[in-house]
Amino acid sequence: MQRPAAFGLTLATLGALALTPDAMLMRLSGMEGIQMLGWRSTIMGVVLIAAWALTRAGHWHADLALLFTGGGMAIAACQAVNGVFFTFGIVGSPVTIVLLGVAAVPVFAALLSWLLMGEATGRATWITIVFVLAGIGLAIFGKSEADAPWDAAALRGALYGLGVAICLALSFVLIRKHRAVPILPSVGLGALMAGVTGLVLTGPQQMVGDAILWPILVTGGIVLPVSFFCLSLASRHTAAANVSLLLLLETVLGPLWVWLAIGEAPTALMLIGGTIVVGSLATYLLWSRR
Repeated sequence: MQRPAAFGLTLATLGALALTPDAMLMRLSGMEGIQMLGWRSTIMGVVLIAAWALTRAGHWHADLALLFTGGGMAIAACQAVNGVFFTFGIVGSPVTIVLLGVAAVPVFAALLSWLLMGEATGRATWITIVFVLAGIGLAIFGKSEADAPWDAAALRGALYGLGVAICLALSFVLIRKHRAVPILPSVGLGALMAGVTGLVLTGPQQMVGDAILWPILVTGGIVLPVSFFCLSLASRHTAAANVSLLLLLETVLGPLWVWLAIGEAPTALMLIGGTIVVGSLATYLLWSRR
């Protein structure tokens, strides 16, 4: 059954909003980056694959045949590389620089949609992209880390952030292009691949340490599976550029969760930038529905 365009936008909005507490939960856990990668991605992968196994009983063979195709493995690889790049960037680079790179995801989504599927991005989407990127730029430079010098670590962070943006954008485009590939096992397999990387690099003996487990159990078991399933499914019902735009809600709303939980108050520029992003996306959603 053909769904209305608003269905995909609604799914993407729900997925982006579900992802907003992720940064807060990551901070509350007190885990190191690679250790966190092992926990979050492994739990996410197990939950998604278990959900697929329970909901698709009797169709496993057909789904696995579609999963282990070029399209299915490419989607899983994008998910895995995205998880590794984001964690490595956050661990070894200024967070603001990484987020500047990640903010380019809607631009890459629009370009990849055109290159791989011949989908043109409308003028309204490009205008919204400009306003959203401007708002995110204000929000990111409003953080104290924005004054950090551009050294080797900052350059690595920018490259990791751009890598995350490309992987996310390509993932959304591939999910839209290869509609027959089941979403749950493909995204789940990619998460497991990233999780195993974290487990190997951390080592079993260091996986717990002094960390607080419940925030990671919540984000890996609920936040990440729900958000990425909604975002991935939304890619089948609206353009990848739209999904990528709405995903950026997490960039501006995530710090507000951190403020509520830990007391790291946002600066005036962060609030102004966040208002521009949320206002631009709300206007775009209302215009799209009309």
